[in-house]
Amino acid sequence: MRAAFIDTTTALLDEDPRTALVLADISASQFAPAGARHPDRVLNVGIREQLMIGVAGGLALTGLRPIAHSYATFLVDRTYEQIKLDLDHQGVGAVLVSIGASYDGSREGRTHQSPGDVALFDSLGGAWTVRVPGHPDEVAPLLRAAAATDDPVYLRLGEQRNAQAYPDADRLRVLRRGGVDAPLVVAVGPMLDPTLAATEGLDVTVAYTHTPRPFDVAGLRALAATEVVLVEPYLAGTSSAVVGRALADVPHRLLTLGVGRADLRRYGDPADHARWHGLDAEGLRRSLDAFLGSVRR
Repeated sequence: MRAAFIDTTTALLDEDPRTALVLADISASQFAPAGARHPDRVLNVGIREQLMIGVAGGLALTGLRPIAHSYATFLVDRTYEQIKLDLDHQGVGAVLVSIGASYDGSREGRTHQSPGDVALFDSLGGAWTVRVPGHPDEVAPLLRAAAATDDPVYLRLGEQRNAQAYPDADRLRVLRRGGVDAPLVVAVGPMLDPTLAATEGLDVTVAYTHTPRPFDVAGLRALAATEVVLVEPYLAGTSSAVVGRALADVPHRLLTLGVGRADLRRYGDPADHARWHGLDAEGLRRSLDAFLGSVRR
């Protein structure tokens, strides 16, 4: 996904004089050729992530379309106040593109983990579009669509990927349909393949989206049964309020699966963290069996 982002952004810089890129050292070497061609629109501010967002806000005020990029924990957690003030409060947009996702950088410790990034955007009043691609081939069309607007967009990239791309899954796309009144399981981004494996043999409907914000409320209401399960690659429960509001008039039970809230205080690799948080296929199946079994007794 990171390579797809670099290639697409490089092409956008060559094609569209409105595109600008602001870096804080991360990926600077990969963008060096583009910077040599467009020194006025490729800016590396060094390890000053708050300044990166401030510069992006200033560029947006001049009419450029800035793309800012770093690890999620540096791009979002560390710069939240600048996102709130220099972008959101000023009423200007930018494309924020992260790598590292929740625990892709787990070998570097807690400093490189950001499971709460999407929840932070939810605190800004609903203006932000959040894209969480599940395959590298989804990155380019999502980034190009974001660059063509002036809206605030967060593109969350990770190392985990699904076997197949679904670039058009901004709305819920049904990939496995259960029987009448079958529970609905919604998988976001790279959680699709583990979810499909976990639901093998279960009478459930599985739907996929790479765009949790704005959430496809109409699709959710059309598909939702009494039981709804939400599987997200970031903090568990992040979208529970969205689902709750959408189904406020519909009797339902909701199970939210995602990264746990406890700090594990462990290194390990991303597969370890997926297992520890119950986000591998086996862990998801255990949670599904417990939830679906409990509501059917």
